[in-house]
Amino acid sequence: MSGTNTATGRLRHRLATVGARTNRWVVLVVLCTSLLLVALDSTILYVALPSVTEDLRPTSVELLWIGDAYPLVCASLLILFGTLGDRVGRRRILLLGYALFGAASALAVFSDTAQVLILARALLGIGGAMIMPATLSILRDVFPDRRERAVAIGVWTAVAAIGAATGPVLGGFLVEHFWWGSVFLINIPLMAVMLPLCRVLVPESKGRADGPWDLFGALLAALGVLGVVYGIKELGIERDLLDAGAVLPFLAGLALLVLFVRRQRRREHPLIDMRLFSRAAFSTSVGCIVIAMLALVGLELIAVQYLQLVLGLSPLETGLRMLPLTFAAMIAGVMGSATLRRIGPRRMVSYGFALTACAVLLLCLMGEQDRPWLLGTGFILLGFGFQSTLFGAYESMLTEAPADDAGGAAAIGETSYQLGAGMGIALLGSVMNAAYAPGLSHVNGVSGAAGDAAGNSLGEAYQIAAQLGGAAGDTLREAARAAFVHGLHVTLVVSAGLLFLGALAALRLPRRMECDADAPAEEAAVAAPRRPSRTESSVV
Repeated sequence: MSGTNTATGRLRHRLATVGARTNRWVVLVVLCTSLLLVALDSTILYVALPSVTEDLRPTSVELLWIGDAYPLVCASLLILFGTLGDRVGRRRILLLGYALFGAASALAVFSDTAQVLILARALLGIGGAMIMPATLSILRDVFPDRRERAVAIGVWTAVAAIGAATGPVLGGFLVEHFWWGSVFLINIPLMAVMLPLCRVLVPESKGRADGPWDLFGALLAALGVLGVVYGIKELGIERDLLDAGAVLPFLAGLALLVLFVRRQRRREHPLIDMRLFSRAAFSTSVGCIVIAMLALVGLELIAVQYLQLVLGLSPLETGLRMLPLTFAAMIAGVMGSATLRRIGPRRMVSYGFALTACAVLLLCLMGEQDRPWLLGTGFILLGFGFQSTLFGAYESMLTEAPADDAGGAAAIGETSYQLGAGMGIALLGSVMNAAYAPGLSHVNGVSGAAGDAAGNSLGEAYQIAAQLGGAAGDTLREAARAAFVHGLHVTLVVSAGLLFLGALAALRLPRRMECDADAPAEEAAVAAPRRPSRTESSVV
């Protein structure tokens, strides 16, 4: 009889274990849906800005803030909400993020002035800062086994890429068929569904709760990141290393971040354990995320200008042309776990960088004429290589961090992502401008002032060419197109150089994928039934 009872107990525990594992994947679906909405909102507004300008009549400064309020606020608050989630509960922060994101979307839909829309975008940034690190840190807690977690991170990074790449396509469709407010309207019903689903399906989890939460340190980090990101963005706009409006915020932000690091090193219970950066795998992964975003985000914006202004594609057509990149990223994300197990983090990230660099160099064959097959092939290689790089870097970074510090580690990864993106826009934008402007300094039939103005951007060159008309206008238009393509080629080469440097930096990552010791083996769990963990007991 005792043997029968033991067998029955083992069977029940096996069924409970399988059920918990199944629920983990349901949790992953909920988390990825949350991430998809946040990633979509980061790019969906780009194609709607002309319609916003026509309707709300913002000033040039207000128009910049409509675009920048979301990423600036989101980037600056990631560390604050990531570490707060470790203390008060990651699901709690996630639910608050849902509610705020939905309310801010409603405010944006009914905005009748530029100032109200800027406020709504800032509130969306706060909601995004709550959601993004919470999804990644909950994922770290729900998937204690590294092999399962690698699959989950592959799906997570693929969804992030899908959202960012699909944003312009969806935004273009909505703007062409409805009005600009529709790009925010879609968030409201989705968030209304996500709130109860998350409350029922996602388990609550916390990290270290020893000692008080360092509010002053969190504010230092928020203001420091805000200053650095704002300064980098301003530098990308002004293209002047001595511009006070860019340099002063950057230096002030850098000083605050230095104070933040020193404060965390002195505290007995820091927000973020700075000893994480002494681990080669963690610091290298963070550096690889920065380099990848630095090399590619600015390049992506330039590529969008090339497709629209040089090839003459509409916003919707431009988004559709970039879909091969999205599909390649999806495939790379799904294959990421198997690839990581087979070749290890070092080769996966390094090979991903190298493949992406080769794809960028292939795109140097682009000219003033449309070559769909060349663009499609380049984007496929670009998406596959880039996604492999980000997957390997994120997986190594999150695995290297203790589960108790998952929120802080996730926030560091997302902040690195945002910093790299801002630096890429500034650096590659400056390279593009330096290579483009000289080609318009001596155009026949164009005065010096007009030539200088045309050298600011290809869009301005087209406007001046339309004002000139005749042979002079045609000459300026052709010269501007040729100069832009030349600048694009130079920028591609610089981007490829950065990516090859990333491939070398990735050589510091571990050679093999070592499985975690924090998850008990299934056989041991079946042979000796144990008390369910906090995560398993709270999964419905």
